[in-house]
Amino acid sequence: MADSPQSSGAPDVAALDVIIVGGGLAGGLIALALHRHAPDCRFLVIEAGRTFGGHHRWSWFETDLPARARPFMAGFDLNGWDEGYDITFPSLGRTLPTSYRSLASAEFHAKLIAELPADRVMLETKAASLDAGGVTLADGKRLAARHVIDCRPFKPSKVLSGGWQVFLGQQFRCETPHGLTRPVIMDASVDQLAPHGNGAAYRFVYVLPLSPTDVFIEDTYYADQPKMDADVLKGRIAEYAHRNGWKGEVVDQEAGILPVISGGDFNAALAEVAIPGVALAGARGGFSHPLTSYTLPFAVENALAIAHLIAKRPDLSGAELAAFCQRRSKRHWRATAYYRMLSRMLFEAAEPDKRVVVFEHFYALRGALVERFYAGRSTWPDRLRILTGKPPVAIPRAIRALFSSGKPLDIKPLNMETPA
Repeated sequence: MADSPQSSGAPDVAALDVIIVGGGLAGGLIALALHRHAPDCRFLVIEAGRTFGGHHRWSWFETDLPARARPFMAGFDLNGWDEGYDITFPSLGRTLPTSYRSLASAEFHAKLIAELPADRVMLETKAASLDAGGVTLADGKRLAARHVIDCRPFKPSKVLSGGWQVFLGQQFRCETPHGLTRPVIMDASVDQLAPHGNGAAYRFVYVLPLSPTDVFIEDTYYADQPKMDADVLKGRIAEYAHRNGWKGEVVDQEAGILPVISGGDFNAALAEVAIPGVALAGARGGFSHPLTSYTLPFAVENALAIAHLIAKRPDLSGAELAAFCQRRSKRHWRATAYYRMLSRMLFEAAEPDKRVVVFEHFYALRGALVERFYAGRSTWPDRLRILTGKPPVAIPRAIRALFSSGKPLDIKPLNMETPA
């Protein structure tokens, strides 16, 4: 373990109850929930990077979290907007009233370092292997624990199908106030050309006013291949800033390629990454929204559920915790089946140049329906309403998509340039 102000030395490993491998969103929140709600639990979180959370921004609608879970995020330094948000399409512009929240990984890291005991954190430490009895580090050191929770990143699999959400975002510091008061969650009035010169792709720009002069601009598109041309996306962001009259400099940047899962054999996918007796959480365990790729609401609920269970059952075995997390992941898979069907419609039934019409059709619906959609709590009337009206896809293609096994998500490594 490298010396750093975030880690003060080797913990007392003889008495560990829980080891969390991976200090991203899921792993960091589980550690925080254990610290707050299971105070007798001796846990350790191991992260290979220098900081918690990597270099990301997580955003969510306030209503994505049930009221009982919202206090858990209240202590973070969040960006928040209670004036609603805007969406723009070629033939539609709306302001919807839902409050919106966003958390940068730097603030995520700062909060965890401030609140978690220093001897419960190991940064810049790589885990070589995990098993039901503990973790072996890359340097050969063995750490034993009753419970091991695997929160490492999502692993593509040929038994899962779908597409990809590709994005690059830049924080732009304007010379003068930018004038925005609300987030622009989706500006799809931009051209719909794919960045690789191979036709159309559903594309939109996402904009967050972080301060009177700082604005986060993200260029995003849904693609059939996990490829990114960072220079093209940077150029598009610069063009968008110029079009809005924003002059200034880029002060931060992030990029990513996220899976948009439309189907597959989830049990087989879990079997590929599961380790007997080790609990799975985070995106690796399937906890994301199949169409939007949002993860924070599910990470919060999982963290609180795990912490409350361990506090209630201090004698809980590792196998029992692993089974508990597996039941939650399978329940989540069943509960999000409708959204995977919509994802198949997007990638397989809609022509690439018509994908924007699919989203425009959706955003013309009632605001409360949109809220429930993002939260993964669409009612049956919601689901019927989304599919009614003039279909934005051809009926024969839609029928084929319903019964399709989809395109495998097994392309490795992801073809993403690391932005400078």
